[in-house]
Amino acid sequence: MKKLFNKKAFALLLCLVLALTALLTVTAFADTAPADGTAAQTEETADSGVSAKAIASGIAIGVAAAGGAIGMGMAIAKSAEGIARQPEAEGKIRTTMMLGLVFLETAIIYALLVVILIIFVL
Repeated sequence: MKKLFNKKAFALLLCLVLALTALLTVTAFADTAPADGTAAQTEETADSGVSAKAIASGIAIGVAAAGGAIGMGMAIAKSAEGIARQPEAEGKIRTTMMLGLVFLETAIIYALLVVILIIFVL
């Protein structure tokens, strides 16, 4: 069977995305109080914080959705392969696959909750 992706390249890409996400969220956690109390600096800093939150939220939910979609696709492919090899075990394979898909979707929903917290709380 043909190998779909290189594990080292995937790990490097994942580390790059995580590092980029960490760098972009630094400004979201920065103190936004102005040094001399001017209104112009306050407005500029608030705009910067809002845009950083938007970028960080978009990247976070994008990575979570992409990872979940890849995992779900692989799970469905392997379960279809298993059902094709052993049709008599179809019920057990389908049940296990559905349970795994539920857990994957739960992880994506948790990522969505974290993003909502970033947007509205921070």
